Amino acid sequence: MANVKLLYHYLITHFFKLFFLPLIALVATKASSLTQEDFHNLWFHLQHNLQTLTIVFAIFTFGSTVYILTRPRPVYLVDYSCHLPPAHQKITVQMIRDNIKKNLEINPSLRLLGEESSLDFFYRVLERSGLGEETYLPNALHSVPPLQNMAAAREETEQVIFDAIDNLLTNTKVNTREIGIIILNSSTFNPTPSLSAMVVNKYKLRSNIKSINLGGMGCSAGVIAIDLAKDLLQVHKNTYALVVSTENISRNAYAGDNKSMIVANCLFRLGGAAILLSNKSEDRRRSKYKLLHTVRTHTGADDKSFRCVQQEDDDKGKTGISLTKDITSVAGRTITKNIATLGPLVLPMSEKLLFFKTYLRKKYFDDKIKHYVPDFKRAIDHFCIHAGGRALIDELEKSLGLSPVDVEPSRSTLHRFGNTSSSSIWYELAYTEAKGRMKKGNKAWQIALGSGFKCNSAVWVALRDVNPSVNSPWEHCIDKYPVKLDL
Repeated sequence: MANVKLLYHYLITHFFKLFFLPLIALVATKASSLTQEDFHNLWFHLQHNLQTLTIVFAIFTFGSTVYILTRPRPVYLVDYSCHLPPAHQKITVQMIRDNIKKNLEINPSLRLLGEESSLDFFYRVLERSGLGEETYLPNALHSVPPLQNMAAAREETEQVIFDAIDNLLTNTKVNTREIGIIILNSSTFNPTPSLSAMVVNKYKLRSNIKSINLGGMGCSAGVIAIDLAKDLLQVHKNTYALVVSTENISRNAYAGDNKSMIVANCLFRLGGAAILLSNKSEDRRRSKYKLLHTVRTHTGADDKSFRCVQQEDDDKGKTGISLTKDITSVAGRTITKNIATLGPLVLPMSEKLLFFKTYLRKKYFDDKIKHYVPDFKRAIDHFCIHAGGRALIDELEKSLGLSPVDVEPSRSTLHRFGNTSSSSIWYELAYTEAKGRMKKGNKAWQIALGSGFKCNSAVWVALRDVNPSVNSPWEHCIDKYPVKLDL
């Protein structure tokens, strides 16, 4: 049965080649038998139909010109850089336990994580989270008591953003005056002046730069920023777009006993990424990838979707990110809609036909049969699933029919760096490069989920065999992965 299916996919995928090759061979055979007299007759016929020939040529020229002028400009990913925090910011489960104990001893009224049952819940979630013993927290949360003021939040954000951009500029050797677009996304920390303005000031970017700061858009905001940069690069010619994705932990760590808010403390860790995009044709040679597709899905019109991830105060007035029980079903529904839009763009014709056949059978003949789940591995070589948590990765592995190797970048990123929010998909792409798996022509699918509720996808194609960049976050630990987790 498997061999029959493989044959079917081969025949459908190569249908046009298999059809046109015999036709071309037939035409070539006929052409080889033409005599000199036949060519004279053809030339005579063209001379007496010069007007028709001129009209055809003019239409062809006009059509070609319109196509060249209106086709989308290619968007190249020149390079990107993920922040690797210093060693002193590493945090282990035991260090977290010790810090909580110290905080309660110093100030019992602080009630960090509150009641004993809440502490037990916190430790259980932490131990089953899929995070390892080498994730990072900012200096503010290593302190006893923790620092949750504006100065600490700014210190963390500046550390992450400036380090990622500095490394990116060093690797690409791009003059900052050539950057025409800056887009920065940070969901829960948005001071005034904006973080994008902070970057403009630090790197003395030009006065006519298009500066955009995205806030409150959750863990999927990184793909939103890429999609927005793509649109702007269609309008502004011959320029670079700098995209920065990060999240702030110092300001948003929850210090209450509401279990729906405690989960975020277990998963989120320090991290960020800077990405350099270009629409310059001469940058194709040195770029790593070309952007093929971006697909954005927003189900916020539904109340459950809108409220399943929400920043709010608990009954004691402490602010945190609340995750409702609806999040699993909401995520599943939003992912399905996103995939339904992306599928026709990337899947081979053989998969489209199988999906359409099942759809017709279910709609008109038997509504009990299951929807056909397309085999995305026929179109995608590498999967970068947002490292939002072990359950999310498990669910997407199952629903998309992926293998352990396919989700290895996501599991490894979650274990090594934790949930770094919108930047996690870049740590995963860096993992694939560090393993030496990204070959010329390979396609990588980044898929991220975020509050609102949103599911966003970006598909890239490798322009060459991609090696890890200098100062890759996996540079000193890639040989340790993948690790076997006993969960």
